[in-house]
Amino acid sequence: MIEVRELTKRYGATTAVDALTFTVRPGLVTGFLGPNGSGKSTTLRMVLGLHAPTSGSVTVDGRPFTDRPRGLRHVGALLDAGDVHGGRTARAHLAVLARSNRIPLSRVDEVLEEVGLAGAAGRRIGGYSLGMRQRLGIAGALLGDPPVLLFDEPLNGLDPEGVKWVRGLFRRLAAEGRTVFVSSHLMTEMEHTADELIVIGRGALIAAESLTEFAARGRRLSVTVGTPDRAGLTALLLGEGAEVEEEAGVLTVTGLSAARIGELALEHRVLLDQLTTRTASLEEAFMELTADSVEYLAGDAR
Repeated sequence: MIEVRELTKRYGATTAVDALTFTVRPGLVTGFLGPNGSGKSTTLRMVLGLHAPTSGSVTVDGRPFTDRPRGLRHVGALLDAGDVHGGRTARAHLAVLARSNRIPLSRVDEVLEEVGLAGAAGRRIGGYSLGMRQRLGIAGALLGDPPVLLFDEPLNGLDPEGVKWVRGLFRRLAAEGRTVFVSSHLMTEMEHTADELIVIGRGALIAAESLTEFAARGRRLSVTVGTPDRAGLTALLLGEGAEVEEEAGVLTVTGLSAARIGELALEHRVLLDQLTTRTASLEEAFMELTADSVEYLAGDAR
């Protein structure tokens, strides 16, 4: 379990993380979402003790991660797939990690096999593709067989088969009772994988809830209406308290059902040639919730 309490990080006058409080529970895949620059990577680095918080606290299974001398046995993490020595082979890279954490060297070949790199274990990492480096980073996270795993944008560079494999891996790890925390800036990456979501923007918490609860935010119905008398129908709909937008010759209406719009059109003898109900997607709900954060941070460093 990861527990974050009033976690804050400032760099001079810039607040990168602003009083975050949330819990990441075992047995679930928790997605960590936010626009680029929202503070996700800074938060993950504070979880691992790589950055010291300005205030607040973060613990892993009740203790700061820095209190654990053999860290890979407790937390496995992939923060930057490119942060490896390109001149080493994959096997040599993992062997160094294993020795420094007193992990049996036999575990190196096990994780290389698990991530699909057994055949490339003797190649220098500098010749790896981004997708292969991502797989190597995942192997490093799995090396100590830890109960807690953190991944920062793990799907970058993976082909469709790799994406499918990673999603399955996360589900399996969670089913084993591990805590799995996965950051992303794309809702589409998480909607088929995550059980719970932590959503932040401008370093502050926006939502901490199940995927089902978050999905309900995207169930705002709108109705697409086509009519030769757009001005007349718009006046009728506004009179009923609806919101109406016109684009490309059709009306998008929120606040009224398709049935009620049809009744009004019939009552006032307005011809309709289109009447379609649509539901906002999870991606649209995410974009709407974080829109201000994207605009605010567009020119800032992450």
